[in-house]
Amino acid sequence: MNRIKNELQHIIIGDGQTGVASQLKKTQIFLRRNAQASGHSKPEKSFKRQEEAGLKRFAGRQNLFYNGPVSENNFIARGAEQRVYRFDDFHVFKLNESIFYESWLDYFNNLLIHNYFFKSTAYEFLGFVVENNTLNAVVKQEFVTDAFPADLQVVKRFLEFNGFMNVRRNDYVNEELGLIFEDLHDENVLSKDGMLYFIDTIFYLTEKFYST
Repeated sequence: MNRIKNELQHIIIGDGQTGVASQLKKTQIFLRRNAQASGHSKPEKSFKRQEEAGLKRFAGRQNLFYNGPVSENNFIARGAEQRVYRFDDFHVFKLNESIFYESWLDYFNNLLIHNYFFKSTAYEFLGFVVENNTLNAVVKQEFVTDAFPADLQVVKRFLEFNGFMNVRRNDYVNEELGLIFEDLHDENVLSKDGMLYFIDTIFYLTEKFYST
């Protein structure tokens, strides 16, 4: 578990960038440094508005506005915080407003943690779009075909084996890693050929994440 925590700390706190994740990590670094400079340890609504304004300027400088089509002909589903569209025969892309997160930094941390744990459904960050004055992150993800909603008891046993304890309904905590893992209902975890596929994760960091 110490190895996993050290690797996660390096991913979240470190400044390295590799491969297709470079734009994702570059954006997370910008947001982390912005939060450090502002001195906001617990973001408020006013900070998130400032953060969003800074993100728009950053996206403009880094050419991170998504230019691909967002056609309602490719619309698949809508959840509380995001819309899902068909990208091609093997992928979907999602527009996410980050409403489940106190800050955009929390959202990008979640993407990085998801990609560490669940490489088969890793997110590729494509950029941002602004719709009705609302900023959305655009991410691409492999579409898991021929899968069905997972048995939540199987999910619970799998997570508890890996140190994530169920605290209420579909929410879990790993005290050793300093991670909260939420919203694991049967539409967010799929099963195929005896394997679990986590497709819409919500990870939050706790103060214990930063301890050694």
